Amino acid sequence: MSKVICSPGCYVQGKGEMQRLADYCSKIGAKAAYLLIDQFIYDTYKEQIISSFEAEGFAYTIGIFGGECSENEIQRHKMALGQAGVIIGIGGGKTLDTAKAIAFYTSISIIVVPTAASTDAPCSRLSVVYTDSGTFDHYLPLNKNPDIVIMDTEIIAKAPVRFLMAGIGDALATYYEAAACEQSNAVTMAGGHITKAAFTLAKLSLETLLEDGIKAKLAAEQGVTSKALENIVEASTYLSGIGFESSGLAAAHAIHNGLTVLEETHHLLHGEKVVFGTICQMVLENRPMEEIRVIVDFCKRCNLPTTFKAMGMDQVSDEKLMAVAVASCAEDDTMGNMPFVVEPEDIVAAMKIADQIA
Repeated sequence: MSKVICSPGCYVQGKGEMQRLADYCSKIGAKAAYLLIDQFIYDTYKEQIISSFEAEGFAYTIGIFGGECSENEIQRHKMALGQAGVIIGIGGGKTLDTAKAIAFYTSISIIVVPTAASTDAPCSRLSVVYTDSGTFDHYLPLNKNPDIVIMDTEIIAKAPVRFLMAGIGDALATYYEAAACEQSNAVTMAGGHITKAAFTLAKLSLETLLEDGIKAKLAAEQGVTSKALENIVEASTYLSGIGFESSGLAAAHAIHNGLTVLEETHHLLHGEKVVFGTICQMVLENRPMEEIRVIVDFCKRCNLPTTFKAMGMDQVSDEKLMAVAVASCAEDDTMGNMPFVVEPEDIVAAMKIADQIA
């Protein structure tokens, strides 16, 4: 099978980019836009969002995101597109995934505008679909990456610090899952085997996170941008985004998906569950204790949950942990990309050991 690397058509990062949306719509040849926006983001940044459309007389329609990237939500906005030639997803990861799914089903252009660097999903040709109640349902592979990804770091710096840290948590998995996929010669989300370029980006992402993550946290706590914050936004979004999609997912994200069956974890952000899955994967691989401790200590400094108690799981029974493990090992999930066979019992053990290490 071929080696494949894929990426968005264009990645844009900088201050004030939200106020140039109509310009980017024009560059891809669209005449009207459908803006799918989180309610809070619409209420907070309405003027910045619509300013360029109003100034240029560019036709647009606003659609408010309902909260879950579910089949029902996708269909609701699909029916409201009208004559739009581009859909712009503005907000969090589930909003962006919904916009990408709509673009896939309708064959229109897609621009994604994350308002927080909370996951590495914006650059990918993938949507994660949940049930209306928030349980993981399935991955939806798309036929292309977004036409444009726009990161307005002025807005991202003002987002809750927890979101930036969750993005770090999600991105921390990229290198470790890439390494597992390289060993197993897995088929990646891009539809081929890993390339040296993708693996290099995954490694650079991890190095950047460990170098600048704490400094970026300090900037975000003040609501300001800095070189470190800019580096972390790029590492969490672009480097990790290309890295995970073209290098592959493994145990860390499979365990995340398993954790979604627990109501006790529904308050956690995507990256906050993924980072625990990463520590569990390191345990499964029997990586050196010092290496695990470096990641655990870094996560603690980033206020990322590393224990059952921190995740709200300290009262979860062994039966529920086994339900998580069974879901993690589902046939159509990414646990099969590990370079060795992983059974549900192994997952339960890894979760308990990871909790104790942390």
